[in-house]
Amino acid sequence: MTVADLACPKRMDYGPCGGVRPDHQCEMRPGPCTFDAAVPWPEPESVAPPVRAPLILTDFSCTPFDPAEVLATAAILGPSCDAVLVGEHQNRPDFPPTLMGRLLLDGGTTPWITLSCRDRNRIVLEQELRGLAWLGIDTVFCVTGDGRGYDVRPDVTQTFDLDGPRLTALAASLGLCAAVPETPTAPPVDQRPVRLVQKQRAGAGLAVLNHVTSPAMVAEFMAAARLLGLRIPVLAAVAVFTDEVSAAVLQGLPGLELDPEVVASVVHHSDPVGAGIDAAVDEARALLAIDGVVGVNVSGLASGAGGHVGARIKAEVGARIRAEVVR
Repeated sequence: MTVADLACPKRMDYGPCGGVRPDHQCEMRPGPCTFDAAVPWPEPESVAPPVRAPLILTDFSCTPFDPAEVLATAAILGPSCDAVLVGEHQNRPDFPPTLMGRLLLDGGTTPWITLSCRDRNRIVLEQELRGLAWLGIDTVFCVTGDGRGYDVRPDVTQTFDLDGPRLTALAASLGLCAAVPETPTAPPVDQRPVRLVQKQRAGAGLAVLNHVTSPAMVAEFMAAARLLGLRIPVLAAVAVFTDEVSAAVLQGLPGLELDPEVVASVVHHSDPVGAGIDAAVDEARALLAIDGVVGVNVSGLASGAGGHVGARIKAEVGARIRAEVVR
């Protein structure tokens, strides 16, 4: 195997990314992941200022490039959550981050905007960070970004000037709260707590964990990370699905795992919407009991019946979680 074969196709310095396959294969090209351990952050630790983490962070999804839909979806989700997380999908581009942020602020919500390194070089990332800060958006979700599928816009290059930790450091240096992801189930599993602590060293102020099959796995991850020095607030993902389509969306993403028994109990239930909401609230209750988990990310499509239907389901989940928790 040559040096070129070993190089990370995402040009990461501080890997591994969260998209490593269960068999340790790279999501971008044939062969194993370049990294067999988390790469330490080499600079002195950048201590992020204390932040108030949201109890409920809800995934935001709507028809791309439709301002009316942005406002309509924000109106549905806004009352049930503290902030909305705007993703950035490799197969579904949408408005630029600053414009999306402005629309969501106008819609009365607090946006967390995802910035990925896949489609923007460093200069454009700096422009977006400064633009979001100027708008008054405090938190940016800093990710390396999943690789674009081979059949999705093959005429478009993938940039990866930076990786997630370097983007985190850049955001923190500009006075923004850098939120970061971590995937407890992605190989090498024993290095995932280490990697989150390294992101904290780079300047991360908050973390959001991807879906796992059980709260017990989150508890194990959190115990290991805190022993290594993790201090920043952590939100854990609550999977919201009510049919096979919305479950398949979550199961099809690299590094995300759902409990197959829970999936079957929901999608085959006589009232799958009610069962899906109950399952999500039960999961949230268990996650919030874990030491160090201060909030939940109400996550997923929620329904294959349309964006507004899914938003209403997630709003119901958020409202029920809030009703059960005393901050």
